[in-house]
Amino acid sequence: MQRQKRDPDSRAYQRGYRAGLLGQSQEVCPFHADNKRGHWLTGWREGHDRHKLGFEEIASSDYLS
Repeated sequence: MQRQKRDPDSRAYQRGYRAGLLGQSQEVCPFHADNKRGHWLTGWREGHDRHKLGFEEIASSDYLS
């Protein structure tokens, strides 16, 4: 069975969320296109908020891969 590719915008969001959970700076955003960068930053903000609440242990799990 072949794996379907996930939506690129969803992947950008998930990568940003993971970076936020890990406490990384938003300056590490790998995207320059406005659309993907926007999704990454949205994910980063949500992940960063959870990081501040103490959820960093979730970031290392395979759940977000």
